[in-house]
Amino acid sequence: MKAIQFKSFGNPAVLDYVDLPKPEADADSAVVQIKAASVNPSDVKNVAGHFGHTVLPRTPGRDFSGVVVDGPQAWLGVEVWGTGGDIGFTRDGTHAEFIKVPLAALSRKPKTLNHAQASAIGVNFVVAWLGTVEYAHLQAGETIAVIGAGGGVGGAVVQIAKALGARVIAVDRRPLDANTPAGRLIDDYVPLDETATGRVKTLTGGAGADVVYDTVGGVAFETALSLVKRRGRVLEISGTGKRRVEFDLIDFYHNETQLLGVDSAKLGVADSAPLMSALVEGFESGKLTGPAIAQTFPLKRAREAYEAVAAGTRGRVVVTM
Repeated sequence: MKAIQFKSFGNPAVLDYVDLPKPEADADSAVVQIKAASVNPSDVKNVAGHFGHTVLPRTPGRDFSGVVVDGPQAWLGVEVWGTGGDIGFTRDGTHAEFIKVPLAALSRKPKTLNHAQASAIGVNFVVAWLGTVEYAHLQAGETIAVIGAGGGVGGAVVQIAKALGARVIAVDRRPLDANTPAGRLIDDYVPLDETATGRVKTLTGGAGADVVYDTVGGVAFETALSLVKRRGRVLEISGTGKRRVEFDLIDFYHNETQLLGVDSAKLGVADSAPLMSALVEGFESGKLTGPAIAQTFPLKRAREAYEAVAAGTRGRVVVTM
């Protein structure tokens, strides 16, 4: 089979288009013919050597959509989707024509999404769901402030929060595009600047948000803590621009803030499957919408796809097989 592989860390130039043995199913696994696989910023960082646990040589790629072609009879021909923090790091990933996955990793793809759209859901929506539903237990009628709502994870948080019946305040450096799903769904927009705390407090009657989902972290961390109400929950998934942070510990404990870290990379492809399955109803009912696909590249041009993500894009970048 054709695949992308890197034997050393570096920029996208280290990616080679190679022939590898086609995997075969066994009693505990199935083989998926990949139809499309998105390229995430974490894939670019992986190739660059930012993850110490990556084992070389390696085929990268975390997200995928495809068809089961080898495995249990009941799954043959079924369209599936998935993601994982192990594939592309400690086991070969999705930027290949085929992938072998545990049977527990199989999750049926929503009928409403084509393969390109389905391949761009995994990382963003799993970490959004994990934080919003599993950790913060966001409820209908609560208010969530989403820092970085215009990004991939932030946009997924907005969609999931609205599907749960929450009020959403988008906190971002610039207004959201009204033509995007997140831009159409938000209730209020607040600039991510020195006025953010006062504006959110005003919008919430002086209380603050029940939940703050901070997709930026680092430079936005202190702002995130200032936006949450007493006994509210703050979710952190990143450390942009500032790995170590300082904050007023007295204010923190007086507010009885709950601070939660969220790391979807700890979930392997089998661990992620139940969360992917939980998302299906939302996409098939229309409560959730697939992201805009900015660019698609054939597998043999995967280097260009990685370069596009490294340069920054509005919308997702997808490799098709």
